[in-house]
Amino acid sequence: MTALTTDEQDSADMARLNAGEDAALNDLMERHSERLFHYLIRQLQNQTDAADLAEEAFVRVYENRSRYDPRQKFSTWLYAIATNLARDRLRWRARHPSVSLEAENPLSGHDLREIIAEPGRNPSDALQWAERAEAVRRAIGELPEELRSSLILFEYENRSHQEIASILRCSPKAVETRLYRARQQLRARLAKIIEHT
Repeated sequence: MTALTTDEQDSADMARLNAGEDAALNDLMERHSERLFHYLIRQLQNQTDAADLAEEAFVRVYENRSRYDPRQKFSTWLYAIATNLARDRLRWRARHPSVSLEAENPLSGHDLREIIAEPGRNPSDALQWAERAEAVRRAIGELPEELRSSLILFEYENRSHQEIASILRCSPKAVETRLYRARQQLRARLAKIIEHT
């Protein structure tokens, strides 16, 4: 007996879910929730929001199970749902700004994450690594939403141009252009940061 591919398992589970077997949702969540959570963290740069929207994405899968087209990859459909939820959350944040607990302390110029060193690294290396990671995270977060989504889906989620086009509802050529522009803007932003250090 040949093992089913992930896509075949997903299609079978969606058919089970449509037939009223709600436990099929657990199988889908088991296969996809961790990667989806990490994708949403990169999009939203907030673990709590990412966890909330990952759950909400699976709620939407359940609510819209009858609309799923089995000719389409389930993961593409799931990421399209998650991307729309993330876009809505980012718009909501723009209208309702708040101060993060990770915000920089105006007196010291550092947040708590920069002060606490990682075990196994010397404090200087740990601080330098944390600063670089934070610079990249911040630079990605500052990209326009359409560029950021394309970059995260391609670089971190290993999605093809065609899949990204389906998720973001654009052409593969538009994805290629967005990736090019995202990389250019990242290089420029990171070069400025390096100049100032």
